[in-house]
Amino acid sequence: MNSTKTISRSAPSSITAPSIVSSRLTLQTSGAGFTDITAEVEEFLREARAGEGAVTLFIRHTSASLTIQENADPTVLADLMTALDRAAPEDGGWRHDTEGPDDMPAHIKTMLTATSLQIPVLDGEMMLGNWQGIYLIEHRARPHRREIVLQFIGATR
Repeated sequence: MNSTKTISRSAPSSITAPSIVSSRLTLQTSGAGFTDITAEVEEFLREARAGEGAVTLFIRHTSASLTIQENADPTVLADLMTALDRAAPEDGGWRHDTEGPDDMPAHIKTMLTATSLQIPVLDGEMMLGNWQGIYLIEHRARPHRREIVLQFIGATR
């Protein structure tokens, strides 16, 4: 079986990465669900005068997480919450329930998703796909104050 592949790649670019710019993003969630933080990360990159490099996000919690997901159709986010609830239901017979029945399921959901993300930055712009957004996922039922460390490593303008 012969198949024809169409592959292209831009020429490699090289920079000296003399800058590390950091910030803390703090936000209040309204309970379980997705919060789009793409605009806040873009603003950080503008303030950092980012050129070429990478932006890293790290959430400082064990019951909330980060993801890159579709930002066009909100039913995707609703279905993802349903999938996470099915993977770690509150009535799963968990022993750890110090902060309520959603405590252990929140830790499991965080383990299944991510606590950090790294995104390439070219010409000051994140190289996200057309329908991608950056989200904080709150896994607890009640609102929480969450902190995300943002760090750009690369060349500044």
